[in-house]
Amino acid sequence: MFHKNIKLIIAALITIWGVYEFTEVHILNGISILLLASIFVIFYFKNEFILLAFLQLRKQNFPGAQKWLTYIKKPEAALTTKQQGYYNYLHGIMLSQTNITQSEKYLRKAIRLGLSMDHDLAMAKLQLAGIAMTKRRKREATNLMAEAKKLDKHGMLKEQMQMMKQQMKKI
Repeated sequence: MFHKNIKLIIAALITIWGVYEFTEVHILNGISILLLASIFVIFYFKNEFILLAFLQLRKQNFPGAQKWLTYIKKPEAALTTKQQGYYNYLHGIMLSQTNITQSEKYLRKAIRLGLSMDHDLAMAKLQLAGIAMTKRRKREATNLMAEAKKLDKHGMLKEQMQMMKQQMKKI
């Protein structure tokens, strides 16, 4: 894994090569080379290892997702701020199965760094509400659930919220 700015440098060099091909009247080569440069720009904004980890997580393959995340050695240098948020978000979701204290740390950091999509932020807050509920912090869990409900505009987490409300009544 290399620094995030190296991807932009590679994209710039490839773009210069593409422009050179245009000046030599090799139009199809120039177009192809510019498409190659665009891949590096896309990977600057959407990290390839995080995308592969999300794909494994969608298949419920937690070890596979963990494997892809371990390829990112220094997240601060290799990822943009939002990508660091998703890196911590993925770690938090995977650790919620085994170590809720570590999971809480990662999810709080993900929320602090920011997530692009509202439903991801709602999911992170709902996970934190569940962790707060297991630690008998009812007021914090209620506040986090209210924030998650505001963020869940499409009602994707409605069932999970209802289950957590019923469990909260038992506390």
